Amino acid sequence: MLDTSSSQTEHAIISVLGGDRPGIVAAVSTVLAEHKVNILDISQTILQGTFTMTMLVDLESADSDFACIQDALTKLESSLGVQISMQREDVFKFMYRL
Repeated sequence: MLDTSSSQTEHAIISVLGGDRPGIVAAVSTVLAEHKVNILDISQTILQGTFTMTMLVDLESADSDFACIQDALTKLESSLGVQISMQREDVFKFMYRL
């Protein structure tokens, strides 16, 4: 049996929500790249001017801890005019019973 418990804790879900404007994906992706976070999957849409994006990321090769990456994303919120949240994948799945 394959043990996936360790890989689950290395994944996180990032959610972005706010008014649509150029540069949101680039800014979030840049912060992740600066911390060597790999984007595994990404989904985005614009609903009547509201930008929404969800990313599944792999933190295994990151050069910073979860809290540091989360802080870096939080600093982007005001400059981009969006809300950004990051949760560990296992916590996200438990909260939303996926």
